[in-house]
Amino acid sequence: MMEETRAKLVAAARKAFSDKGFADASMDAFTADVGLTRGALYHNFGDKKGLLAAVVAEVDSEMAARAHAAAAATHPESLWDQLVAEGVAYIELALDPEIQRIVLLDGPAYLGDPSQWPSQNACLEATASKLRQLMDDGVVKDMDVEAASRLINGAALNAALWVAASDKPLEVLPRAVDALRHLMSGFLCKT
Repeated sequence: MMEETRAKLVAAARKAFSDKGFADASMDAFTADVGLTRGALYHNFGDKKGLLAAVVAEVDSEMAARAHAAAAATHPESLWDQLVAEGVAYIELALDPEIQRIVLLDGPAYLGDPSQWPSQNACLEATASKLRQLMDDGVVKDMDVEAASRLINGAALNAALWVAASDKPLEVLPRAVDALRHLMSGFLCKT
């Protein structure tokens, strides 16, 4: 029952936060939409900000999965190309209005530094795992894996934040993608 209540609240909040933004989403309205009370929200998430954190975690995890799937589909043979494509796909997801509003605009505004979010830690570990393999295979230079992973993920995240906040996201996107590709090419071993 508790998981069902949590799922209902997350789904209702996700829609409200996407449609109206965090600040303008009414707790009473979206809890009533799913037949729950504000008390259920407080019991399960502490407050509206706690619910936003749960929604951001869900959407951000979906972003990572979508970026991974897109990269694997376009570059099934090359782990390096997959890693670059994941970063590019993550940046491109900044054009999605729901992602833009919830994860890239309201998330940092109300939850603080995205690099500290638990969902970002999962992305960081996935990047580190790929980099370890690429180092073992002699594709990328031997370096501190955590530092390299943080730089790659931070670059993709900040590029996505830039695209989301831009008045001209379709003009900013190719610039951000090009810069990410150049940045990442510096990790490669010279052949």
